[in-house]
Amino acid sequence: MSWPPGTKLGPYEIIAPLGAGGMGEVHRARDTRLNRDVAIKAIPATLAGDETLRQRFEREAKAISSLNHPHICTLYDVGRAPMETAPGGAQVDYLVMELLEGESLADRLVKGPMPIHEVLKIGAQIASALEAAHRQGIIHRDLKPGNIMLTRTGAKLLDFGLARTAAGAPPPVSAVVGSSQVATAMQSERPLTAKGTIIGTFQYMAPEQLEGTEADARTDIFSLGAVLYEMATGKRAFQGGSMTSLIAAIVSSQPPPIKMMVPVAPAALDHVVKRCLEKDPADRWQSAHDVGAELQWIAEAGSQAEAAAPVVVRRNTREALAWGLAAALGVAVLGLALGYLWRSAPAPMAPGAFRATLLPPPGNVVVPFDLFGLALSPDGKTLAFVASAADGRRQLWLRRLSEMEARAIGETAGASYPFWSPDGRNLAFFAEGKLKTIDLRGGSPRVLAEAPTGRGGDWGADGTILFAPNLESSILRVSSRGGEAKAVTTYDPKTESTQRWPVFLPDGRHFIYLSRARVGGRDEVGRLMLASLDGSKPSLLIEDASNARYVEPGYLIYGRAATLYAWRFDAKSLRLEGEAAPIVPEKVSYMEPKNFVPFAAGGDGTLVFLPESRRATEMRWYDRQGRQIGSLGPPGYYVTPKLSPDGTKVAYMQSDANLLKSNIWVRELESSRTVRLSQQAGSYANPVWSPDGARIVFQCQPKGIMDLCVAPVGGGSGEPQVLYASVNSKAMGSWMPDGQRLVFSEQDPKTDMDIMMLPVGGGEPTPLVRTPFTELMAQVSSDGTRMAFTSNVSGRFEIYVRKLSGGEGQWQISTEGGRNPKWRADGRELFYEGPEGALMAVPWQDGPGTPAKLFNYPERTESLGSVLGDATHDGQRFLLNVPVTSLSTIGFHAITHWPSLSAAGK
Repeated sequence: MSWPPGTKLGPYEIIAPLGAGGMGEVHRARDTRLNRDVAIKAIPATLAGDETLRQRFEREAKAISSLNHPHICTLYDVGRAPMETAPGGAQVDYLVMELLEGESLADRLVKGPMPIHEVLKIGAQIASALEAAHRQGIIHRDLKPGNIMLTRTGAKLLDFGLARTAAGAPPPVSAVVGSSQVATAMQSERPLTAKGTIIGTFQYMAPEQLEGTEADARTDIFSLGAVLYEMATGKRAFQGGSMTSLIAAIVSSQPPPIKMMVPVAPAALDHVVKRCLEKDPADRWQSAHDVGAELQWIAEAGSQAEAAAPVVVRRNTREALAWGLAAALGVAVLGLALGYLWRSAPAPMAPGAFRATLLPPPGNVVVPFDLFGLALSPDGKTLAFVASAADGRRQLWLRRLSEMEARAIGETAGASYPFWSPDGRNLAFFAEGKLKTIDLRGGSPRVLAEAPTGRGGDWGADGTILFAPNLESSILRVSSRGGEAKAVTTYDPKTESTQRWPVFLPDGRHFIYLSRARVGGRDEVGRLMLASLDGSKPSLLIEDASNARYVEPGYLIYGRAATLYAWRFDAKSLRLEGEAAPIVPEKVSYMEPKNFVPFAAGGDGTLVFLPESRRATEMRWYDRQGRQIGSLGPPGYYVTPKLSPDGTKVAYMQSDANLLKSNIWVRELESSRTVRLSQQAGSYANPVWSPDGARIVFQCQPKGIMDLCVAPVGGGSGEPQVLYASVNSKAMGSWMPDGQRLVFSEQDPKTDMDIMMLPVGGGEPTPLVRTPFTELMAQVSSDGTRMAFTSNVSGRFEIYVRKLSGGEGQWQISTEGGRNPKWRADGRELFYEGPEGALMAVPWQDGPGTPAKLFNYPERTESLGSVLGDATHDGQRFLLNVPVTSLSTIGFHAITHWPSLSAAGK
């Protein structure tokens, strides 16, 4: 590390090291004059006396200072400062640059190829940046994925340390690189950069660079072509096992065409990249402007940019696809999505079948285990789905499957579980505790009925709408024109815990829905029931199932655990035929508490679903500046880590990838020894320590509904004991300081989630906060006088604090959204998760101070549960449960002609 935190360089104060950046070391720092964070890049202390590096450093400063472009990292300042670790106390040069939040293109490509629309967009941005540099007579000479940052505002070109004006010339490779250095670097998975060279990175070098001849702007164009190729295919354009073979490949061979690896990538993109990679600079594009213009044209032209030549599809273990549309006689192939083809099925693809991945709109995500629905239009050509922005706000989107882009539907904030009208002109959805419809040709949503926590609906041909208005209620019917909603089923809380996901059958009179049954001491089971609008007694259709959909030519599609099935169904006799069979070989996302598999199906054989995509997390320690200072082990499927009162242990939930089975574990922080609180894996969540650290209360499902269980911390004493059970779902809050009472949230059919107080020794709970809105995450201060919680009374979840003694005082703490409040041990500070993945802190004296952001989370959560696990007693360290993969890579999978792929269709 060059400078320790707190070091001041003029107006800049060092915060933390960020690692290597080109030939320098990079630090995060604070510009105290302008009150902003910056990046400071310095020559490493051990090389501070190297005059060659100093000249290169000065060259980078001059190069960047002459450039002002939105896709080039901005230089703010230059300086020189002493460094104790430098040889002889040398003065060290440094640059002050724009601090970029995001990931490098190299890190992104570790995850695989990129969607073609992103290749085109980012490629055009890089070309624009190069064009600006070339106009100033500056050649980059080291263009590679590691020197490109992907930020929220687009690509940023970095590291002009090898740049030179067009008048200069580089020395030959042999003059600066030893063969032993190259051989060592060739063994790395990272692109080859020989230690000590100031020439560039071999895999992206133009032939003239390798030959040591004159380089000009067209040299950068060759490197741009290599970068574009890798972005599109996930493979480097040129590879070799040694320096000799790599140089031979660059100088004399061409990489396989992009279309061989990405079958429906635009042929025009292949043409652009191939011309970038021509060996003779005279045969390449002559300016970066031309390359950018071509990429922009391809992006805007869409399918028109596709050549008419036939495409040969190779079935590798992974096949990459982009959006496309082609039709030929009776084997029409529908291009459904941005993105790429996943692992192919064991059997060959049937004629006409097409698979793809549909990524969410830029800046939005689909959230596993919090997904709020998707639906295909009656003609199977348009997908309606819910996506969430980075701040967790969600709305409806529409995407025609023949088009490149999705469009947001206005006035649908907070929407969930959309479904179509039979003519495809309207959508129904749930939002703000109401069932609403919207005309897609224009107009505002109309409210049809009350639906506090809607769980699915369907629109019949005669205008009748079926819907589940609440977690615990009958299925209702209402006219699409409005009017009174009436029950069409009878809900019995003694024998079932929920009714949801109603779907009409073709006759318009019969329908199916899901009921979770309460059967003796057995876990609840989701069952598909067959019912009628005439109110006759429902009958069991399928045991152990999720939401379902009827599709022509006569199938019921439904989920069971993490598998999607199809079962032939005679819509006239209302009978199942044959046996159910899996539709797709891969696992699908399955939300067991909701009995919900996110899928949509159309009568034309189109199927869209979310694959098993839960993100693993890692429990990490962070300080108040957002610096990681430790971790609790390798990634896993963890939830809600909580520190013991004495700070020596942590309790957490660990589950399988689909949250089907889980356990509560206790880990000793010093020894890493772990103890499981239950002998059998079950459905457990949200552990909370007793004030004396001897017991843990958590949510459990001994009979299918979320109850409250308690277990001693030592474990090994049998299964957890039920502390409180009822017919309503519950969510854990916190203990009172006396250890004799608990606060928690309980579902009420009329008022949704209310905060309750429960005596631990026995007795019934009493309400603390009961409103028509949702109150959750109750946290009591250490002196027992105040309770923080979340409520959506304002239309979105905010943090509130209420007095528990001495009056009815209440404060709204957050103003732009908040969740997961945590008190510091002395009650003098409140922490919570703010919008866009920020950890917020609020000082507390006689009342709340002003909320201030401590830091942004290392990975934006996009509404995927809570990241803040707990804070230490002094509030100086935070235990975060950080996702290790980005939600932006998760999308729907899509199939056409699914019966031709499934045993159910044979």
